[in-house]
Amino acid sequence: MDTASTEQAVTIDDIASKLKNVGLDRVPAEPNTYPALNPFDLYRSHITELLSQATGIDKKIIYPTLQWTAKPENGDLQLAAPALRVKGKDMKEFAKEIAEKFPESPLVQKPVVSGTFVGFFFKAAPLTQLVLPMILKAGPSYGFNPNFGLRDPSDPSKGRKKAIVEFSSPNIAKPFHAGHLRSTIIGGFLANLYEGAGWDVIRMNYLGDWGKQYGVLAIGYDLYGSEEELQKNPVGHLYDVYVKISKRAAEEAESIKAKKEEIAQLKEKDEDTTALEQEVRHLETEGVDEQARGYFKRMSDGEPTALAIWRRFRDMSIEKMSQTYARLNIRYDVYSGESQVKDESMQRAAELMEKKQVSELSEGSVIIDFSKIGAKKLGKAVVKKRDGTSLYLTRDIGAVFERHEAYAFDKMIYVVASQQDLHLAQLFKIIDAVGYKDIASKLQHINFGMVMGMSTRKGTAKFLNDILEEVGAKMHEVMRGNAAKYEQQVEEPDKTADVLGISAVMVQDMRGKRINNYHFDMDRMTSFEGDTGQVSPTILPPYLQYAHARLCSIYRKAVAAVPDVADVDLQAADLSLLQEPHAVDLVRQLASWPDVFINTVKTLEPATVLTYLFRMSHAVSSSYDHLQVVGSEREVMLARLALYTCARQVLNNGMRLLGLSPVERM
Repeated sequence: MDTASTEQAVTIDDIASKLKNVGLDRVPAEPNTYPALNPFDLYRSHITELLSQATGIDKKIIYPTLQWTAKPENGDLQLAAPALRVKGKDMKEFAKEIAEKFPESPLVQKPVVSGTFVGFFFKAAPLTQLVLPMILKAGPSYGFNPNFGLRDPSDPSKGRKKAIVEFSSPNIAKPFHAGHLRSTIIGGFLANLYEGAGWDVIRMNYLGDWGKQYGVLAIGYDLYGSEEELQKNPVGHLYDVYVKISKRAAEEAESIKAKKEEIAQLKEKDEDTTALEQEVRHLETEGVDEQARGYFKRMSDGEPTALAIWRRFRDMSIEKMSQTYARLNIRYDVYSGESQVKDESMQRAAELMEKKQVSELSEGSVIIDFSKIGAKKLGKAVVKKRDGTSLYLTRDIGAVFERHEAYAFDKMIYVVASQQDLHLAQLFKIIDAVGYKDIASKLQHINFGMVMGMSTRKGTAKFLNDILEEVGAKMHEVMRGNAAKYEQQVEEPDKTADVLGISAVMVQDMRGKRINNYHFDMDRMTSFEGDTGQVSPTILPPYLQYAHARLCSIYRKAVAAVPDVADVDLQAADLSLLQEPHAVDLVRQLASWPDVFINTVKTLEPATVLTYLFRMSHAVSSSYDHLQVVGSEREVMLARLALYTCARQVLNNGMRLLGLSPVERM
């Protein structure tokens, strides 16, 4: 996500000038706050200073107690009196005492008390004068804070922290299905989030690209492959081949089982079993399973021919995947994979585990008994099979060391489903136990629930490209329902329908907490209209796109009605004219976006952003009948246009953070 702006952020001097107009001679700023980037930092600092002076309580105690309110009627910020840790007082009376002692402020109204809570409302006029110029000047960067990524905020020359986000990680030669969607969407969002917070982010796709299954695929391609079909649709054709050869392998396994049972029955009757035993030996030594095992051994041994075929399948799969990722606004800096982990790295991992007495021999295998290294709940894990084959844990340990050496990361995030909670916990514990506590502390597993309503076994699974095509087609069908608008306004209807469809898929995925399972609901995803024929905020998927397109339309209509508006610098608009309750409510929403971003960096939940964007968009849509732009007196028109331009910018910024592509017409 590009958070760079062609404009410059508001400076402390700009803020100081605004505050001087209302009677404050300096900018309130508690340690590690950024009032030029976040209005709430300024207001928290200001309230903290006044409360500390009035009560004698340390500012370090007061500042973190000033929290968002659940309901707007309780204030812009709210303080719980018990959180101030003052003993020996009745908390309700103490809350009243705080409110009474709070001095007159040019920025904040007299506090309101509700039980043990003290609510603070920002005065409308100075808030508008501070926030709207901040948005207009910062543009695409408003709300984001690059200071969080500095290794030392007091010394930018020390550079920025580095994060690896590993996400999506499908198997090559197989199409995406909806289950891959969650890791892809959440990982893309997290990469955007850390970039917005000023980290250097490496987006990594750790492909499932190694193992006996690729021997199976190679054998299958010899039997069922078509060069023509491979060129037309590489992933689809390879998947068809894999299905056919896997079916053949399963039939052979069933045949072997049946023949062995028949052999056992014949032997009980002392009948000749020679022919059947020869058939079993032939299937076991010449069948798909054994051929695939042999092919993979050739790959592992580095045989050029075997590796060339595997590499071709891998490269073609990545090329096809990249097209799907591009539709989802996803990009990668590194395509890694199981095949890329060096043998010497795995050997190093094995030696470390043995040296540190983390691993032990057990019936010919090498295992880890986590109860012996202080993690009984993690059970036991095999790291090397009897035949000497290393398993995922050993490979993943080697990958951690390789990545730390290559990138010197400060954080590495694995975006992997909750079904892998145990595996990742075991991996992190092993890194710690072999003496790399510092590296282990930098590893983080961001998990998520399942997509319900889909089952490969039941034949209800859907491939992602098919889903996107179906949703896009339905969106296109709805768009055609308004023929006049479709023909006159939408310049690229196919592209717009595709973007709307992708937005619908992504919003459905992000609307709940990551850890929650959700049901894949095509009908709800493509619902576009409420009972009135208008887009409703309760019909979630297309609502944000509709809100953004309408804000773009307001500006276009204003320019069409008054052409010279296109040349007006909206930063010079008379913002004091924005006094209507709906205007003030919208300004309050826009002011909170940088704080929402900070909170999202803490929660790492896309739903935190999504909930805010719906709330803010609803405030916008509620204001249209009360804040007409075209037809208003010129200065009022410009002030309202500045307000709506700011709303459009904030909505755009939030949608881009989520990975959505905001549309301007629909």
